[in-house]
Amino acid sequence: MKTEFYTLGTFEFPADAVVIKGKLEAEGIPVFLRDEATINSDPLISAALGGVKLQVYSSDRERAKEIFDDIRSYATDRLGNPVVCPNCKATKSEIYYSRSNVFYKLFPFFEPRKYQCMQCNFITRPAR
Repeated sequence: MKTEFYTLGTFEFPADAVVIKGKLEAEGIPVFLRDEATINSDPLISAALGGVKLQVYSSDRERAKEIFDDIRSYATDRLGNPVVCPNCKATKSEIYYSRSNVFYKLFPFFEPRKYQCMQCNFITRPAR
């Protein structure tokens, strides 16, 4: 039987993922952290790998997503205010990297910051 995984979220630092992992496991949901050991051994490659991926079994997806949505923190601007989606006006956005060309794949830290709304999936750049 093939086991399917669902990536619940990605994190730049393993410590951030471990906090969520602890909460999900306390609720009885098995959690797997993909690329955690690699990033722990060399934190500078986190952006190149796309961060630590917090994964759950697909069968636990909905329950895990509800728990994660209750405790997660969303993107904020430089003043600490939540980023507002210009499309749907929701305040539930996360940092988004597209890695759309070879340059950004090789040097991901140069890619301009963008946000993806978790409500409508709209991608926007922050206001300057």
